[in-house]
Amino acid sequence: MSSVDQPVELRQASEADLPSIQHVIAAAYHKYLERMDKPPAPLLRDYRQAVETGAVWVTGSPVTGLISLTQTDDVILIENVAVDPDLQGNGLGRRLMEFAEEQAKKQRIRRLALYTNEVMTENQAIYTRLGYRVIDRRVEDGYRRIYMEKILPAG
Repeated sequence: MSSVDQPVELRQASEADLPSIQHVIAAAYHKYLERMDKPPAPLLRDYRQAVETGAVWVTGSPVTGLISLTQTDDVILIENVAVDPDLQGNGLGRRLMEFAEEQAKKQRIRRLALYTNEVMTENQAIYTRLGYRVIDRRVEDGYRRIYMEKILPAG
């Protein structure tokens, strides 16, 4: 596993990025298809509105990684983070998660939240290593979801 050697540039996604966004998401979530009764929710989502509202940030051209963030009150929800499988394990996902923290700090928000499917055990382990803790488990829309949060230090 090599690490990202140079700073990763993130930019807000544009409409032109939509096809490669969908490609990265499909590739990143493909391994979960056989573990689930129905496709993972990110595969079914239309990202056009999120892109139009500036909620999706990407790396690469074509896109190699993305993160979708939504702010509500005192929390930033990480709606999706996906990295091209050929680039997984090199620090790009960690950089995307750091970007979410940077955005929270800019907005003076101390709480980051996300949810993942219980069959996505690899993701749960990654989020735990990054300082997230489980706060809830529930079934929604037929998905068995694990809700996690991270409280950033004051300052």
